[in-house]
Amino acid sequence: MDAQLRAGVAVYNAGHYHAAHDAWEEQWLALDEGDDERFLHGLIQFTAAVHHARERNWSGAVGLAESGGEYLADLPADYRGVNVGRVREYLAALARDPERIERAPAPALTRAGEALALADLDFESAAVAAEVLAEDLGYDEDTVERAVEYARADLEAGEEGSRFVTFLLDFVRDPDSRGIVAQRLSEHVDRRERRESDVDGLFDER
Repeated sequence: MDAQLRAGVAVYNAGHYHAAHDAWEEQWLALDEGDDERFLHGLIQFTAAVHHARERNWSGAVGLAESGGEYLADLPADYRGVNVGRVREYLAALARDPERIERAPAPALTRAGEALALADLDFESAAVAAEVLAEDLGYDEDTVERAVEYARADLEAGEEGSRFVTFLLDFVRDPDSRGIVAQRLSEHVDRRERRESDVDGLFDER
């Protein structure tokens, strides 16, 4: 869960409130009932409440703030290193007054006391963030997914200086260059796929 958790925290802190829940959703859906399930369910509803409040959907924000607080109610204040206590306090305040979002920003999420930024993510967390950001921001999701596959293959092969790793980290960490990086990723994915296609079948009987 660590890579997904860190990715969602950093994506949320970067202001992509809707995208943040995508980093956690698959993991949450796979969990049985228990503290981890309530934890991720509560975080998902927290980010959704913030998103709806920013969109001035006051009733949606209030409902999600109330239910999110219920999911997180019995967890420790720093569950899995995340500032759950602060999140609970904010959800209670948002439920009472959703328009507070227009007077002050929502609190940052922290992990082990650190408000993670996209630049703080290691490769595995950045890979999760890259896929959810691509979907949320309208980049080609298939290209990013293939790039993640190639990056992991390069790392497993011990290939230092993988361009796929570098470009994926840049895609996540550098929003000003994200469009250019996405284009370079697409070019490298196409090149790798052509190379693999050229090799496929070479040793089949003809």
